[in-house]
Amino acid sequence: MSQIPVLLDTDIGSDIDDAVALAYLLKKPECELLGITTVSGDVQERAALAEAICLSVGRTDIPIHCGRRNVLVDGPGQPKVPQFEAIAHKHPRLDRPENDAVWFLRDTIRKRPGEITLLTIGPYSNIAILFALDPEIPYLLKSIVSMGGVFHGGDRKEWNALVDPAATAMVYSAYRRNHISVGLDVTEQCKMSAHEVRSRFTDEPLLTVAAMAETWFKHSEVMTFHDPLAAALIFRPELCTYETGQVQVSYGVGDKDSGHTKLVPVDGPDKVAKTVDVPAFFEEYFRIVHGA
Repeated sequence: MSQIPVLLDTDIGSDIDDAVALAYLLKKPECELLGITTVSGDVQERAALAEAICLSVGRTDIPIHCGRRNVLVDGPGQPKVPQFEAIAHKHPRLDRPENDAVWFLRDTIRKRPGEITLLTIGPYSNIAILFALDPEIPYLLKSIVSMGGVFHGGDRKEWNALVDPAATAMVYSAYRRNHISVGLDVTEQCKMSAHEVRSRFTDEPLLTVAAMAETWFKHSEVMTFHDPLAAALIFRPELCTYETGQVQVSYGVGDKDSGHTKLVPVDGPDKVAKTVDVPAFFEEYFRIVHGA
């Protein structure tokens, strides 16, 4: 079976959907997961959560690297990792080298030019630094897939784009090719109740994810599959329809519009999801994670 090499950049541990996306990638036969990088806030705790999910299915071979904790210039950031409480009692490793995620990403991409898909499902801090340090990297990737932004929602802003708006603007202003973005306006259609999640997350790695999800369910009775949809588009792009053009990001220090995203319908590198086939997405997700 032909595999697609994937690098995952994630803020796992804030919203539960990062963990749900990682579970999918670990179970997808067509996914060659080359490594995981964490970003924003306590990147050590985020790395520990990613490791716990990998270990739940016996995967000790996947490199996990800590990235940038703070925003590049301004923005709200997100220092806390609430889902870490689900694994804290296991005393996980919290001593990884700091700030080596960008170098890992750069070296890995340069070793396999034209092959790798970069999946970004957190704030764009690591990726902005990567593109700034090595501007050739976007052209050495096969593709970029991102969960971020709002493209059909008026003045709304999405959290990944908003946390570090300077980084978001840097990424989308870089010379890139073949960048798919799926925004909040599309991912919000992929929802599931806490009751159904508990009934369907019945084997690993979803059992480990379910324990983390209980922290999320303390303040929400719904799980939205934002990041899993982005992950699925790597392998099943037909799950969505798209518009093409150039994504523009508003940014200015202290500007209330910072982090706002829009698609300009010109010749550009961006494909933005417009609609999603929700039943087909959920069929794909659970077929893969349950090994059907």
